[in-house]
Amino acid sequence: MNEATKKPFFLFALSVLLLFTVSCGSPAEERVVGYRVPDQPEIASGYTPKPGWETSEFAVAAANPLATDAGYQILKAGGSAMDAAVAVQMVLTLVEPQSSGIGGGAFLMHWDGSEVTAFNGRETAPSGADESLFLDENGDPLPFEEAVHSGLSVGVPGTLAMLWQAHHEYGSLPWRDLFTPAITLAGEGFAVSPRLSRLLGAEEYLREDDIARRLYYDEDGEARPAGYILRNPALAQILSDIAGAGISAFYSGDAARDIVDRVQGHHRPGTLDAEDITSYPEEDLQVDPICTPWLDYSVCGFPPPSSGHLTMMQILGIMEQLNVPAAIRQDSVPEIEWLHAFLEASKLSFADRNRYIADPQFVEPPGNTWQTMLDPHYLQERAGLIEDAAMDPAEPGDPGTVAISYGMQPQQPENGTSHISIVDREGRAVSMTTTIEQGFGSRIMSDGGTGLKGGFLLNNELTDFSLSPVTEAGDPVANRVEPGKRPRSSMSPTLIFDSKTGNFVVAAGSPGGAAIIHYTAKTIAGMLEFGLNAQQAIDLPNFANLNGPSLLEEDRIPGDVVTELEQKGHEVVIRPLTSGVQAIQRTRYGYFSGADPRREGVAMGD
Repeated sequence: MNEATKKPFFLFALSVLLLFTVSCGSPAEERVVGYRVPDQPEIASGYTPKPGWETSEFAVAAANPLATDAGYQILKAGGSAMDAAVAVQMVLTLVEPQSSGIGGGAFLMHWDGSEVTAFNGRETAPSGADESLFLDENGDPLPFEEAVHSGLSVGVPGTLAMLWQAHHEYGSLPWRDLFTPAITLAGEGFAVSPRLSRLLGAEEYLREDDIARRLYYDEDGEARPAGYILRNPALAQILSDIAGAGISAFYSGDAARDIVDRVQGHHRPGTLDAEDITSYPEEDLQVDPICTPWLDYSVCGFPPPSSGHLTMMQILGIMEQLNVPAAIRQDSVPEIEWLHAFLEASKLSFADRNRYIADPQFVEPPGNTWQTMLDPHYLQERAGLIEDAAMDPAEPGDPGTVAISYGMQPQQPENGTSHISIVDREGRAVSMTTTIEQGFGSRIMSDGGTGLKGGFLLNNELTDFSLSPVTEAGDPVANRVEPGKRPRSSMSPTLIFDSKTGNFVVAAGSPGGAAIIHYTAKTIAGMLEFGLNAQQAIDLPNFANLNGPSLLEEDRIPGDVVTELEQKGHEVVIRPLTSGVQAIQRTRYGYFSGADPRREGVAMGD
């Protein structure tokens, strides 16, 4: 990245030069990673145009410039894409605590130059949790916010265990070295970003947690302002322990005990116990990705319990069956015919999602394979239901026989999350979506048993299960709570390849709850159908349909488009749709990267 494109994002001056020598193993194995604390950016929340970044050798894009810079410095030091992903995630735990961290989970896709692999770090339900977890004494589901802000909602964190296994397979630098940026920033302090400050100020429940209140708020309960130098010594110690001892420092001992104490000591306690935590890293977290042909490409994504790839490729596959011209207006909005078809395809796809998709360890796919949901004949059948007028909420299709007749899961909020895209010098690529679910998760913070100020937030991922285990008709919901089960997700980390040559083309993904699917699909269509570069594709207005009203991004969709959609029968809802897409696109000269203007992320590279 040239200096001209760096400068708009680096306005706060820390100007501290720190050089750390970190070793791992014997002297013969010793490596040195130099880490320099960068000048910190000041990027307002809202919509801040991004230039896009052209690089020739490698690239990294993440949701916060300090996290991006950590990945950049690891890549400069000779690290792999996987090494950079570990470093980026550790910094995000510190600087973007509302979205992801070591107290949550993640899905990671990796390309080693010849093979795509996937690693499943989704949280699991404790062994003591069952389908009555979120029911009150009368057998009715708890109000959603009460379920979230409780020990009931906390699943066993999976991010660290997943990264540990993935790094063992594809890391180049020692594990210890990858924690240097986050440990440094946690100990020395970082300037609170405008976005974090704004979200802390608007947050209603986080102040109720003693640890979080002392870290993020002053004595009067006011949020730390933008530019405040925030230090998190507890997290620095926790990360130092994990860097030196490996993930056993997290999944056993004081850290695990403190997580359990915090969950079970909550005024609405959960069932999570130490055995639930210690048993997680014993699992094999590598799974088979799903690679789907689409146009001239092979689109590789994550299998269930993520609904992201299946639902996104149903949308794009139905659109392919309809053969709607990929046309864009002069104001950079898709033409009404394309937009109408996309929203209708979304209805159909979400109807299938809400009936069939859940943890495959507990639910059989239709026809015994998830591929039935992407079969071209099935998608053609579904496409035939789309007419010029908008349909009512769609009914699920019949892609194949199922062992149990499942009912439709009611809609529930999905929030939180962050996305990382990386390509290293060797052409290896990572697409990783990472989450603690809602903004600031369960609002329960652990200091890891250190007794120091600060720590990390615990997820509320179990509220991604259906709070009600059955429908009003008594049919079981596929995505109901069961012991050891992983909740359904919408995360859609994606790697795309040229179907003829096999060459890498795109790494992309987004946060945004259930609309992750639409944000990622829109960006992919923008690049590979509309012919836009990664930044232009991300910049396109956001739109979504979860099998109900058509959601259009506030202040981004012209009035005549809204009118035309309404004339076609769409119930239109105008609202903020805050994506956070990070995408890297291969070009003939190297790579072109984009970061979402709706958040504070940037891309870097050489």
